[in-house]
Amino acid sequence: MKKGDIAPDFTLLDKDGKEVTLSSFRGRKVVLYFYPKDNTPGCTRQAVAFAENYAEFEKRGIVVIGISKDSVSSHVKFAEKYSLPFILLSDPELKAIQAYGVWQEKKLYGKPSMGVVRTSFVIGEDGTILEVMPKVKPDTNASDILAKL
Repeated sequence: MKKGDIAPDFTLLDKDGKEVTLSSFRGRKVVLYFYPKDNTPGCTRQAVAFAENYAEFEKRGIVVIGISKDSVSSHVKFAEKYSLPFILLSDPELKAIQAYGVWQEKKLYGKPSMGVVRTSFVIGEDGTILEVMPKVKPDTNASDILAKL
């Protein structure tokens, strides 16, 4: 995916088990961030940073959506533990994860495996991708996006 592409639409379950469709947010900017796993150090820092900046995203009318392949029940625990006010979507079948090209080979201790590469997308009101931010830093991802907008 690159800047200017139309963001692939998807429908996934949120932490409450409700279907959320990306295109239902047309008319508003959307920050879509993909992360590897609930309750891991980097992913927790990233989610908490989005939570700390959430009021500013809301003030600007920007929807924040986090996506991982974790289950709905994992997202419930994650959101409750860290008081996460934004949407978390479960993508165990990798529908959106693969559509956005963030399921890639990674190396851990020299051993290759497939996984989610931490990536953020800013999607415009018309559904086009305004920004692609690959391999973002968990601690500054939210503030970096706000600075760009």
